[in-house]
Amino acid sequence: MSTTSDLAQVLFASPLQPSTDLTPERVRAAIETCACDAEACAAYVAQEAGDHPESYVTRMRWALRAVAMAYPAGAPALRLAA
Repeated sequence: MSTTSDLAQVLFASPLQPSTDLTPERVRAAIETCACDAEACAAYVAQEAGDHPESYVTRMRWALRAVAMAYPAGAPALRLAA
Protein backbone atom coordinates (compact mmCIF):
# COMPACT_ATOMS: atom_id res chain seq x y z
CA MET A 1 0.00 0.00 0.00
CA SER A 2 1.08 3.58 -0.43
CA THR A 3 0.38 6.90 1.23
CA THR A 4 0.68 10.43 -0.08
CA SER A 5 3.94 10.69 1.85
CA ASP A 6 5.26 7.48 0.25
CA LEU A 7 4.42 8.75 -3.22
CA ALA A 8 5.96 12.15 -2.47
CA GLN A 9 9.22 10.41 -1.52
CA VAL A 10 9.17 8.49 -4.80
CA LEU A 11 8.50 11.71 -6.74
CA PHE A 12 11.21 13.54 -4.77
CA ALA A 13 13.70 10.87 -5.88
CA SER A 14 12.55 10.96 -9.50
CA PRO A 15 14.23 13.05 -12.21
CA LEU A 16 11.05 15.16 -12.60
CA GLN A 17 11.77 18.80 -11.76
CA PRO A 18 9.56 21.58 -10.38
CA SER A 19 10.31 23.59 -13.51
CA THR A 20 8.64 20.90 -15.64
CA ASP A 21 5.13 21.64 -16.88
CA LEU A 22 3.41 19.35 -14.41
CA THR A 23 0.32 17.45 -15.37
CA PRO A 24 -1.33 14.68 -13.35
CA GLU A 25 -0.26 12.25 -16.07
CA ARG A 26 3.42 13.25 -15.86
CA VAL A 27 3.44 13.00 -12.08
CA ARG A 28 1.75 9.58 -12.11
CA ALA A 29 4.13 8.34 -14.83
CA ALA A 30 7.19 9.48 -12.85
CA ILE A 31 5.89 7.77 -9.72
CA GLU A 32 5.01 4.56 -11.52
CA THR A 33 8.42 4.47 -13.23
CA CYS A 34 10.35 4.99 -9.99
CA ALA A 35 8.13 3.11 -7.53
CA CYS A 36 10.10 -0.13 -7.66
CA ASP A 37 12.23 0.41 -4.55
CA ALA A 38 10.62 2.31 -1.68
CA GLU A 39 13.59 1.77 0.66
CA ALA A 40 16.02 3.25 -1.86
CA CYS A 41 13.74 6.28 -2.30
CA ALA A 42 13.49 6.78 1.46
CA ALA A 43 17.27 6.50 1.82
CA TYR A 44 17.82 9.01 -1.00
CA VAL A 45 15.35 11.47 0.53
CA ALA A 46 17.03 11.17 3.94
CA GLN A 47 20.46 11.68 2.36
CA GLU A 48 19.26 14.78 0.49
CA ALA A 49 17.69 16.17 3.68
CA GLY A 50 21.05 15.85 5.41
CA ASP A 51 23.21 17.03 2.53
CA HIS A 52 21.01 19.85 1.23
CA PRO A 53 18.60 20.94 3.98
CA GLU A 54 18.17 24.33 2.30
CA SER A 55 16.55 22.77 -0.77
CA TYR A 56 15.00 19.67 0.81
CA VAL A 57 11.96 21.44 2.26
CA THR A 58 11.15 23.23 -0.99
CA ARG A 59 11.42 20.05 -3.09
CA MET A 60 9.40 17.95 -0.59
CA ARG A 61 6.63 20.57 -0.48
CA TRP A 62 6.61 20.54 -4.28
CA ALA A 63 6.43 16.73 -4.30
CA LEU A 64 3.56 16.67 -1.79
CA ARG A 65 1.60 19.27 -3.79
CA ALA A 66 2.26 17.43 -7.04
CA VAL A 67 1.06 14.11 -5.58
CA ALA A 68 -2.09 15.79 -4.23
CA MET A 69 -2.73 17.29 -7.68
CA ALA A 70 -2.12 13.97 -9.47
CA TYR A 71 -4.24 11.93 -7.06
CA PRO A 72 -7.06 14.23 -5.86
CA ALA A 73 -9.00 11.28 -4.38
CA GLY A 74 -5.99 10.23 -2.31
CA ALA A 75 -3.02 7.97 -2.85
CA PRO A 76 -3.75 4.88 -4.92
CA ALA A 77 -3.03 1.38 -3.71
CA LEU A 78 0.31 1.05 -5.50
CA ARG A 79 2.60 -1.69 -4.29
CA LEU A 80 5.94 -0.19 -3.41
CA ALA A 81 8.77 -2.68 -3.13
CA ALA A 82 10.22 -2.76 0.35
